[in-house]
Amino acid sequence: MSHLDYEINKELGECYLFMGELDKAEDYYKKAASSNGIHPDPYLGLATIAVQRGDLASALILYTKAHGIDANDKTFAGIGLVKMEQGEKEEAFGLFIEALAKNPENMVALLSVIRLGHELEKLPQIIPALENYLSIHPGKSEVRYSLAGCMVCLDRKDEAQALLDQIVAQDPGFAPARELLAQLDD
Repeated sequence: MSHLDYEINKELGECYLFMGELDKAEDYYKKAASSNGIHPDPYLGLATIAVQRGDLASALILYTKAHGIDANDKTFAGIGLVKMEQGEKEEAFGLFIEALAKNPENMVALLSVIRLGHELEKLPQIIPALENYLSIHPGKSEVRYSLAGCMVCLDRKDEAQALLDQIVAQDPGFAPARELLAQLDD
């Protein structure tokens, strides 16, 4: 099978996955994987399908296969999601941090790090990830708000105040920032 066949099958797999037609998506991803085994994308697609079907064991095998071909932010985040679902939160946290080291814009990893950072009381470790993301997307109020929340929890109120003031100045309609500011003033 040619590279063009691989690309067509991969694209069709992505389209059907996006439309929620898991069986058709699975067929095309399998064709893509068999046509050219040196690309991680079909395995990532098949892993996503396995997750949606609740088959975490298969998802882990597929994410690991993709990871062996190309250890990238998506493979780290995918394995992290499965580990998190399996209750292996410490390991998952490390995998999400690895994903963000490769791509600070991976939102799955970023949101998961925020969640686990609070749960595992690892707020100091998530601050660099939030700051890296904001260095690329300074206007992202939700991420800046998460960072401010970390600062509040760590009793770094002045830094939290500065972050919240920045959100209110940039995005006056972002109510959570105004509410947290009001609480800090109390």
